Formats: sequence, C-alpha cells, structure tokens
Amino acid sequence: MSCRYIIKYDASIFYHNIFVFCFYHFISYKTHLACKKNAMDLEKYWKSHISVFFRNIAPKITLKTIDMKRIFISMTGIITCMNLMAQTPVSFYPQENDQDINIDTHLVIVFDQTVKTGSKGIITVTDKTTRKVVDRIDMSIPAGPTEGQPKNPNAVYTPVPYIYKVENVTNRNTRPGTPSGAAKEDKRKYQKTIIGGFSDAFHFYPVICHGNKATVYLHNNMLEYGHEYEIKISKGVIEGWNGKKSWTFRTKKNAPSADLRHIVVAADGSGDFSTLQGAMDWIPDSLPSEASRKKVFVKNGDYEELVYFRNKRFVTIQGESMDGVVVHYPNNEVFNPHPVDIKTNEQKGTFPSRRAAVAADNCADMIFKDITFKTDCKGQAEGFLLNGERNFAENVHVIGDGDALQVNGSAYWLNCVIDGGGDTVLGRGPSYFNHCTLSSYGAFMWIRNTRENHGNIFNDCTFKGLGKDAVIVRLPDNKGRNYPDAECVLLNCTLDGVPSEGFGPIDESASTANLLEFNSHDKEGKTIDISKRNKHVRQLDAIKDAETIGKYSNANWVLNW
Repeated sequence: MSCRYIIKYDASIFYHNIFVFCFYHFISYKTHLACKKNAMDLEKYWKSHISVFFRNIAPKITLKTIDMKRIFISMTGIITCMNLMAQTPVSFYPQENDQDINIDTHLVIVFDQTVKTGSKGIITVTDKTTRKVVDRIDMSIPAGPTEGQPKNPNAVYTPVPYIYKVENVTNRNTRPGTPSGAAKEDKRKYQKTIIGGFSDAFHFYPVICHGNKATVYLHNNMLEYGHEYEIKISKGVIEGWNGKKSWTFRTKKNAPSADLRHIVVAADGSGDFSTLQGAMDWIPDSLPSEASRKKVFVKNGDYEELVYFRNKRFVTIQGESMDGVVVHYPNNEVFNPHPVDIKTNEQKGTFPSRRAAVAADNCADMIFKDITFKTDCKGQAEGFLLNGERNFAENVHVIGDGDALQVNGSAYWLNCVIDGGGDTVLGRGPSYFNHCTLSSYGAFMWIRNTRENHGNIFNDCTFKGLGKDAVIVRLPDNKGRNYPDAECVLLNCTLDGVPSEGFGPIDESASTANLLEFNSHDKEGKTIDISKRNKHVRQLDAIKDAETIGKYSNANWVLNW
C-alpha cells in the first residue's frame, strides 16, 4: 500500500523555502560567530528564528499530496544543516602527535562556540606502548553530591589518631574510595580520584567547560614517562559534539632528576610540570633538613585543579606573582563531605578534611609565597587548609567562603590577604598574622585552640567588615560544647566596618576565653570607640600591660618557634 497523505501545502514552495530557511540561518549563524558577536545559544537562536518559517511559508500552503519518502528526505536535510551548526573544535592540547608532554597534563579542547559538559559518553586512554586501557571515565556517573548529607547523631571523632603513612598510593595501584582510617567507605556512585595519596578519594569533575574551552581531567597519576597515549572521546561528553575517535601524544622520556632543587610549574606545559599537584607528587615525603629544601616555582597562569598533598617538609611553593598565579577549584563540604560516621577538624589526629580547594596536610617547615588559593564554591569552603607545624606564608591571597582559611598548627602569615564569607579564619592555631588584610561578611573567626597553644594573634592588620555581622570573633555554644581557652589578640589593628561591640556572641561557656585588644583604630587612624565592646574583651594599657603587649608582639613566643 502506498504511503500517501493529504496535506495542505504546495510542495515546490515548501521544499524551496525549507532549504532556503536552513541554509540562510546556517550561514548567518556561522557568520555571527565568526564576527565574535554575542552569539546566542543554539537552541535559543532557532527558537527566535523559527517564527520566520511559519510567517513566510505557512500562508503559501495549498491542498496537495506528498509521499512520506519526500518528507523523510526533507527532514534529513534539516537535520544535516543542524549538525553542520554543531560545535566544531578549533584546537587541541596536546596537539595530535605532540611529543614531550608532562605526565600531569590536562586535555584542552577549544571550540568555535560556547560549549557545555555532557552527561553521557566515555573517555578512554590507551597506552599504545603496552596496548592497555589505562584510564576510563564514564560521564553518566555524577561528579559528586549536590546536596548536603544527612546529619549523623552517632558520628564520633576517630577512635584512634589518623596515621599518615608514607607510601605510594595512586589511582594506578589502589581503588579510589579505599578506606585509609576509621571511616567507613562511601559507596555512593560518584566520580572519584585519589589525590596526594589519600585513598579515600575526592569527588571531581572529569570535564569543566568555560566559554568555548573544555578541559578534560583524567584520574591523577595515570600517565607515565616515555609512553605514547591514544585518547578517545565519544559522543555526549561535550554537548553537541560527536567526539574524537583518535588523538595521540607522547609524554616526556624522563622525570626531573631527583637531585634538582628547583622545578617549574607552567599551565601552558612549558615547565617541568603543568600543575601544582603534579609537582608536589614528585617531591619526596619528609625531606630531612633545611639543606634539602626544594622549591616549586609556579609561573603566572590559571590553575583550575583540586590540590591535596601530605607529609611534605622543607618545600617552598612560590608563585611568579600573587595576582598572576591563581590555583582554584569548585570544592566545598557538600561536594567532598567528611565521612558520615566520623567528625573532622576539631581535634588533633582527626580524619583529614577534603573540602578545601588547596590543602597542605600534615606538612611542616613549608614556605608559601606570591600565590592565590581560591575556592569557586559557597558554603563551608576553604580556599586554603593548612595542617602542620612551623609553616610560613608571605604575600598569599586566600579566597574562600565559610572557613576561608583553616589553620591547625603553628603558622606565620606576613602581608597576606584573606577574603571570606564568615568564620573566615578557622582552626586550632596558633597563627601569627603580621600586616595582613582580612575581609568578611560574617564573623572574622571562630577560634578553637585549646590551652596547649596560643590562638590567633594580629599585629598591624586590617579588618574590613562587609556585612552587619562582621564581628572579630564569635564563640557560641557549638552542639553542646565551646572553646573556653580560645584566644584572639589584636595589636594596633585597623577596623573598618566592624560593629561597635567588636566581638560576639560569646556564650558563658566561653567566658574564660583570652580576648585582648590594644590600640584599635579606624582607617583614618582615629581611636575606635570601645564603649560598646563585648564585656569579655579586655583592653590593654600601653603602660600597665607593656609586658603582655611585648610578649604578643613576639611571633616566636606566640608560635613557640
């Protein structure tokens, strides 16, 4: 039986117009992109122009007959035109058959228009040297949680101190998610990668798109020196792109010599490593002395990477410039939460936190200079988390939200900038801040030191309050507990936008906290009105308290260095 239907239109006019319509808008859209105007999203573009079809064609419809074959041919033509308008790559990094590529490289694809990360498809990496698939990413698996996990009233602090083992744990030899402490394994199905030897793993984004650039993040430490790799990206990984069947490159023949004292990180691949994480993975754990110190020099560039390293000692991380080197990642407590059965951060030996953009865990005698650490997320989200002893930071910019900077262990901060949303400085201390600038929408800090060490001391620092609740310190009861030995001392500090009470709320359970203030002034240099100061804050006198002021002015005394 012939498949024919009675339809109201003139066939010749219909086909002519449908072809002209598709061809015209294909050309105009591509021209629009070529001219680098503010191109609309493809879907919005077609929606805004489809009315042209009905306005110009519909009035010309007459009574005719047409078989389904011709309709099929027409629709095929339309689909072909739309496919021609799909995203087209204009460059790849590494380029096809590139040589001497860093083993920590990301894969970067630049398109001719704005792109979005897909939610299906597979990325595979085959080692052409061994003919084995060494990495595989299934894009149908979500990157990580998007909502906070339920509170567990039975969660406890780790019953035994967390042990930082010195061993080579990577995605190549360990299953991501393997428990390393007392916490139970999280068996929810998310993207997971081992970073810095932390086998419990981090959730991560395999593909991140910004504008017309898509960056592919392989599982860490999967590539080896002196090997050739073939990348295959299937349809669906990038929305509107059919993928790439074959893309090959070869890594550098050898790692930097172990005797090198100075290595370079460059985002464009021109250094010893392309990422800060790659450089820190190369450096041995627990270098023995100052004489063995290694320096990581980071060239100006944008480093979107999740950084976690542990057990490092006597290492200097120095950027080319504070504003020019930005290490950042969209991470927070929701995306990489603490274990549901274990509490974190409050006590020594607790299970490590994974929510910071950059974390230096169980590290000592580190130097951080001329660099920015930033989280791209809101919530409990540190830009920088530093755990360890005798660490030093100079000209470091930390950008976070809640708990922007968390410090557990002795650290000295010189000429640093710290921006946060509230509880901007968190941790057990001790920390000595000298000539630093802090800005916060909520309380600047929630101090949690015990009587074992000092808390946070600020000398000649500037506090910029950005909201009505931007008090210096708050010490409310925290789930039935407080910090009676918390300490905060302000010496010759500039307060701008800080409420007149200065400190609070401070519950009675923290009434013994050591809160001292000396010579606070506004940005014009005028003495601050302290008549409304919280009753738990003690004002120091230049003569009567000269000895106390002298002690707290001495960083070595505060930090016990």
